[in-house]
Amino acid sequence: MREYKLTEIPHLRVLGRTNGSLTPLTLFWNASGLELNVKGSECWIDVEADFDTFEPWVDVLINHARTQRLMLTPGHHRLCLFRGLEPGLVRNVMILRDTQPMGSDRKMLLQITGVETDGTFEPLQDYAMKIEFLGDSITTGEGMCGAYLDMDWSGQCMDCVNNYTFYTAQALNAEYRVFSQCGWGVHCSWDNDPNQTIPRYYETLCGFLDRDSYAACGAQDRWNFASWQPDVVVVNLGTNDQGAFGTPPYVDPETGKQYKMHRNEYGLFEPADRKLFEKDVLAFLHMLRRDNPGAYLIWAYGMLGGTDSASTLYPEISDAVAQFAAETGDRRVEALELANTAPGEYGSRMHPGEPAHRHAAEILVKRIREISQSPVQR
Repeated sequence: MREYKLTEIPHLRVLGRTNGSLTPLTLFWNASGLELNVKGSECWIDVEADFDTFEPWVDVLINHARTQRLMLTPGHHRLCLFRGLEPGLVRNVMILRDTQPMGSDRKMLLQITGVETDGTFEPLQDYAMKIEFLGDSITTGEGMCGAYLDMDWSGQCMDCVNNYTFYTAQALNAEYRVFSQCGWGVHCSWDNDPNQTIPRYYETLCGFLDRDSYAACGAQDRWNFASWQPDVVVVNLGTNDQGAFGTPPYVDPETGKQYKMHRNEYGLFEPADRKLFEKDVLAFLHMLRRDNPGAYLIWAYGMLGGTDSASTLYPEISDAVAQFAAETGDRRVEALELANTAPGEYGSRMHPGEPAHRHAAEILVKRIREISQSPVQR
């Protein structure tokens, strides 16, 4: 057995947005981590973890199948990825952060510091494409772990492997990244907070992590989009903006100003507020194109989106996409409706379960394959 610093490993792939450092490798986002091809009988990894309220969870995958899901306690951990296996075989090994970044836990931390093995590190094969997923709790995989009646919100209920993002990437042989936050939207969060939106922080590494140690890690730095350009960007946002119509106003603690998405006397969404949402979808599409000039943009929506035009924001998403295409002449953008989660398809916390995530992945895989063969994309 030999211990290796990450900088000593000849073949490795860092997954997800990071600050570029391997000493240590700090994991900010769910589905971020490390990928290796190891030829040997045994492999361990050194991890540093910390938290106050929300513990970090990690996944171990061998040959793209999950073999372990672990909750980490504060301190140093030496985790066995595999042992006692046939030494002459090459195994693809991933360790992934399973939980999203938690802005409310100022101590939450997950870092990889080294690897130990009796074998060798072999070259990694290239993926066929790159996909970035932007979203909310659905994209985080909230509800994918736990029983139907479980309603506690914690890192335990999140799952980046039993997830439409993972299923889609696996089917397309894609390297993928995730930028998602439970409860967040495009115009506002589920409780009408205008500060908790994905566009507000998309151009940073992980800008809402504001404690000093994260600032030192570059969390608030502008993200270098040239370092990793996706072929496809999938946005799954709007569910929380839609939910905000049914929650009390958000009151700014400093100014006392109230923010609220309103319903009228008939329980329908106010047209003026729907237009505010549509305006922000359009603005985000312009940002996404500026930052990802070569990517095909798919705004996917509907897993918890309602069943008719009066109770869903999909019409506004479609209108914003059409307006963006008309303004720019850009044909590499579309709205895509996902299947609504049916009875019996829910996981915990009244969120989509595995069947719903698999249905969403099937729709995305089919469409991305069509796009990849289209002369518009080529």
